[in-house]
Amino acid sequence: MALNLRQKQTECIIRMLNLNQPLNATGTANEEAYKILIYDKFCQNILSPLIHVKDLRKHGVTLYFLIDKVRKPVHDVPAVYFVQPSQVNVQRIVADASQSLYDSFHLNFSSSIPRPLLEDLASGTLHSESIDKISKVHDQYLEFVTLENNLFSLAQKSCYVQLNDPSAGDREIEEIVEKVASGLFCVLATLAVVPVIRCPRGGPAEMVAAVLDQKLRDHLLSKNNLFTEGGGFASSFQRPVLCLFDRNFELSVGIQHDFRYRPLVHDVLGLRLNRLSVQGEKGGMRSYELDSSDPFWVANGSLEFPEVAVEIETQLNKYKKDVDEVNRRTGGTDGAEFEGTDLIGNTKHLMNAVNSLPELTERKQVIDKHTNIATVLLGEIKERSLDSYAKKEDEMMVRGGIDRNELLGVLRGKGTKMDKLRFAIIYLICSESINQSEVEAIEAALRESEVDNCAFQYVKKMKSLNVSLASANSASRSNIVDWAEKLYGQSISAVTAGVKNLLSGDRQLALTRTVEALMEGKPNPEVDSYLVLDPRAPKSGSGTSSSHLKGPFKEAIVFMIGGGNYMEYGSLQEFAQRQQPVKHVIYGTTEILTGMEFVEQLTVLGQKMGLGGSVAPPAPTH
Repeated sequence: MALNLRQKQTECIIRMLNLNQPLNATGTANEEAYKILIYDKFCQNILSPLIHVKDLRKHGVTLYFLIDKVRKPVHDVPAVYFVQPSQVNVQRIVADASQSLYDSFHLNFSSSIPRPLLEDLASGTLHSESIDKISKVHDQYLEFVTLENNLFSLAQKSCYVQLNDPSAGDREIEEIVEKVASGLFCVLATLAVVPVIRCPRGGPAEMVAAVLDQKLRDHLLSKNNLFTEGGGFASSFQRPVLCLFDRNFELSVGIQHDFRYRPLVHDVLGLRLNRLSVQGEKGGMRSYELDSSDPFWVANGSLEFPEVAVEIETQLNKYKKDVDEVNRRTGGTDGAEFEGTDLIGNTKHLMNAVNSLPELTERKQVIDKHTNIATVLLGEIKERSLDSYAKKEDEMMVRGGIDRNELLGVLRGKGTKMDKLRFAIIYLICSESINQSEVEAIEAALRESEVDNCAFQYVKKMKSLNVSLASANSASRSNIVDWAEKLYGQSISAVTAGVKNLLSGDRQLALTRTVEALMEGKPNPEVDSYLVLDPRAPKSGSGTSSSHLKGPFKEAIVFMIGGGNYMEYGSLQEFAQRQQPVKHVIYGTTEILTGMEFVEQLTVLGQKMGLGGSVAPPAPTH
């Protein structure tokens, strides 16, 4: 049984809506028991991709409100609260209970509620004599957002900035690491698996791995253990591997333009929580949902944009043909004599036609939706030459550079300020050495376009630190991962060290290559130095242990600290599908970022380091 995070999290939520009672045979909550759902903004985002408003009614939820809104009392009805364990939320719950807003309170916290907050809740409700209103308090371990079966985000904003901020003290870093580890703990608790943990040594990945390892060890010692891998968990004998990485491992993927459908929709149209709004054909904004219930999105998300356009046309022609077929069958034949047998035949055809109508209507809606999205995308692609950006960036990655005139031509050509800045940064990352005159020409071209180049200066600074360190240690330069480790803190990416040997013909990402090596479990210089942690094993000082922990693995959870994207997600899913037998990879990240959002974080870091701010207007305008 493959790990299905979306299904598991949905089951937990439905059980919570059923007042944490076992579900009935149909897998729904008891709908006769009416209840009210109260959530905060964060938990609303958890619910939104998993459960629709119409589904809430199925589970007996008649009203739902945000916790910070003013609400009227509703008597004789239980209230299900689903909120983060925070001081503000606890105070609000105490206030609601003291006003007897609802008959009983079923409190569900998205992660484990700290002891002091639990005490505040107890003393507050005792003080207002409303403690009898509180039926139950549950830690749900659901503090993550699942967007697809194999894709999740911890929705923790600006992690990259916080971890790379030169002014951040140890305490702030520890807090972020703790928060990331807690989010990952929730994911593992929901899946009910204890993985083997692998990560590069040094840097945020190792810090998160160590904290998570300790959390899992502590929890496995407690009585009410969430990881009793019984209950028909078929693959419990074959544990998954959790591969942790930090965004600096492969910086370029967070910045470059991609021409595949899913990353393009996210990057250009701002897909958020599986929803996006685009200009409708007849004016006005249209809002669409893109998730696993949309067959076209599932089947074609990883195709290049031109292939998607062809596929839309194919589907439309097939739809027209099917409609014509229905019309032909139900229309009778011209001039034919009317016979009784014909009536029976016609009735049968009419029945079939009526039955096929809902399916045809649904197909037409999907085709119309993607036609509209593709039309808007095409407009953006033409206006900004996005196809050219994607193609030239790819060439730069493979060749490790670009002709100077071509480079400056792009920077002076079409595209938004952000497109040009992203292109310039990719050039920096790809070049093995910094050519001073070329960099100055780029900076001049960016100034001409009034681009804030803080992010460019930040990457340049990191790059120069890398190069000086690398040349001092050129002996180990052949071992890319080893090289990246020595540059802990500033390791721009494994790519910079030797683009050519990390990029195969079909431009496989370094992340995917590394995950493949970790799942294979064979000796491999790229990953041999990676840390191995097994929370189920006795603690060994070295962080490397017996060979069975090295794989091979059928299932992996890959987690990117500091921001992930649909490009990495797509690359990992393609790798998993290519394997014989098919492997299973879940991809997660602290937050899913578009190229623009990630470059904005680099800009903030550049400003914090006092780089490049004076050259141009202080903020990127889009």
